[in-house]
Amino acid sequence: MTSYDRHPHKTLGIQLQRRDSRMKPKYAVAFICIVALVIIEKESNIISRVSDKLIQRQTPQTPVDHNNTTQNGSLSMLKRLLSKLIGRKENYSNFPDLGTNSYRGGRKHILLLATTRTGSSFVGEFFNHHGENMFYLFEPLWHVERMLTTAAEANNGTVLGGIYRDVLQGLFLCDFSLLEKFISPPPQDHVTPALFRRESSLSLCEEHVCSPVIKDVFERYHCKTRRCGPLNLTLASKSCLSKPHHAIKTVRVRQLETLQTLMEDPRLDMRVIQLVRDPRAILASRMVAFSSKYQTWKAWAQDGQVPEDDEEVKRLKGNCDNIRMSAEVGLSQPQWLKSRYMLVRYEDIARYPMQKAEEMYRFTGIPFSPQAREWILRNTQTTQEASGIYSTQKNSSEQAEKWRFRIPFTLAQAVQRVCGPTMELFGYRFVDDEKTLTNKSISLLEDRVFP
Repeated sequence: MTSYDRHPHKTLGIQLQRRDSRMKPKYAVAFICIVALVIIEKESNIISRVSDKLIQRQTPQTPVDHNNTTQNGSLSMLKRLLSKLIGRKENYSNFPDLGTNSYRGGRKHILLLATTRTGSSFVGEFFNHHGENMFYLFEPLWHVERMLTTAAEANNGTVLGGIYRDVLQGLFLCDFSLLEKFISPPPQDHVTPALFRRESSLSLCEEHVCSPVIKDVFERYHCKTRRCGPLNLTLASKSCLSKPHHAIKTVRVRQLETLQTLMEDPRLDMRVIQLVRDPRAILASRMVAFSSKYQTWKAWAQDGQVPEDDEEVKRLKGNCDNIRMSAEVGLSQPQWLKSRYMLVRYEDIARYPMQKAEEMYRFTGIPFSPQAREWILRNTQTTQEASGIYSTQKNSSEQAEKWRFRIPFTLAQAVQRVCGPTMELFGYRFVDDEKTLTNKSISLLEDRVFP
């Protein structure tokens, strides 16, 4: 008997286990498709690394015979299979009503959707510090991306959309079993010291989730608020079920459309907050935070030339296009997103943190707690020494403008050329010369009210 079987919510555990058994064939297909696609597109040394990771987490499957098909034929077949997987509509009539997980009881589920270096960690703290009524998770999809990173790079992340969606769905329903399949090394009896950034989720460091310390077990992301042992996911699930509201922050979902079946799940009362930022500011921030990965951009800054046909520039354009297309879907308010989508610019939060926090809480239907207010007041006016690269303590009004003095005009121009439609949608003004770029008296932000 596992610890989940001993969970007080025994009926819920059985239901989730049955659901997990139904999901296995789908993920078997997904894993076969991803492995085969990597075989086609990547060199053999990369293939072996990905295959080793995947084989550890799945039951043996019949191998795909590539000898009887052409490369183009294999790609076409794989894309059709993946399209069916990602676009599949969930039939929730097969799932029993989970009672306490029905939003008829007032439970809210918030997804903070962003990309790296948009201030999402900072904004996530607005919900992390809501208080005892909120169960908050910080970047749980990191584990999925890490295991399937090569496949994600080969396909710009779109292949993983369906898997990301289903992991999120399980977590919003307080079921960690699917996430466990991607944690490395695998949890033992639902206990792991390897959960990414555990300490960034106050919910996972509360006293009733804090298990005894185990000698000689190293936990990189250990709790800072109290001394705890490895994370017991059974206790985390129990804590999640006891909380009226759930929030998850992620920078890994590429396309909002892939979340449609999650949004339509009748057991969830979903709200999506998409956080965006000036693409020029994002590039400037990434060049500092991920310095080793942006050596090419630094070389271009020195040379004064940016080749638009380079893969790095194409990747930037792809990222901008994904953000814009997701926002266009959200702002168009299709039936499955009606009154469930909110677009927020980081720059507006930086200028008016309390006002924007109030608006976000009003949108979610959750009361704006005194604890959240206090955290915002304490962390939006701080010293330079406390404002590190990954710090959530910011002098927010100053942060929004720093990038203008960090990015060379040549790179700002390059971003404007490839991310122009995205900048126009979000109301970011273009600059024609370096003098305008560095003149703080000239605002680069248009006044916008998003529906």
